[in-house]
Amino acid sequence: MFNATTASVRIRPSKERGGADHGWLKTFHTFSFADYYDPRFEQWGSLRVINEDRVAPGSGFPTHGHARFEIWSYVLGGELGHKDSMGNVETLKAGDLQLTYAGTGIRHSEYCESKDRPVHFLQIWSIPPNNKQSYTPIYYTRHFPRESKINALAPVLHPHTNATVSQDRDTSGPAPLQSPLSMYASVLHTGASVKHTLERSKGYVHLAMTSGYTTPADAAKIKVNGVELREGDGAFIEVKGDAKEVTIEGVNGEAEFVFFDME
Repeated sequence: MFNATTASVRIRPSKERGGADHGWLKTFHTFSFADYYDPRFEQWGSLRVINEDRVAPGSGFPTHGHARFEIWSYVLGGELGHKDSMGNVETLKAGDLQLTYAGTGIRHSEYCESKDRPVHFLQIWSIPPNNKQSYTPIYYTRHFPRESKINALAPVLHPHTNATVSQDRDTSGPAPLQSPLSMYASVLHTGASVKHTLERSKGYVHLAMTSGYTTPADAAKIKVNGVELREGDGAFIEVKGDAKEVTIEGVNGEAEFVFFDME
């Protein structure tokens, strides 16, 4: 099944990620971030940060600043409040995306809006090309219904030059990036599979911890080109010559994951 056209895969086990438990925030870091540093995991191509966060009800990240990076939050469960120095005020729910070109600098806060349920989301950063890092900050939102992701790869982000991308602030379809990166989202059932041919030199898969902080025996599992991932695991994917094919199979449960295709 997997042959000379299949891209290589290297697992990033969940238990080896960085992270912290601050009481109000339980976070896991795929790449070096905050007090976690590992020179082996500083970035992967243009992908700089994947933090899987759970924020307790009534808590959140107070107002703080960013510049240069493209920063987005993808909500897996609960309600995420967002406020920023551009005047944007949002409540994001499962399947929602908010994207900010930090550019010359913005300030924002993110917090759990629910009084009784934590918010579970991915905080992701990419590094745009040097000549795109001094942009005036821009903000986008998108919504991706769960049914659009069932046993499919739903495009969430594409480079701004892609013909399917709109520059509108709030519309349907993938949001625009300056970075050479595409992101897809999927909810894969047991026995189903999706396939993708990498357009760039690298890929990454992150299987969300939808079962909670720990990974129970019956948690969701997938295989990426035959390599099994459990909730919280990731997989580095690399093109070798003409080997660009990626097959992701549902092994157990409803597996919610994001997939990146990037330089």
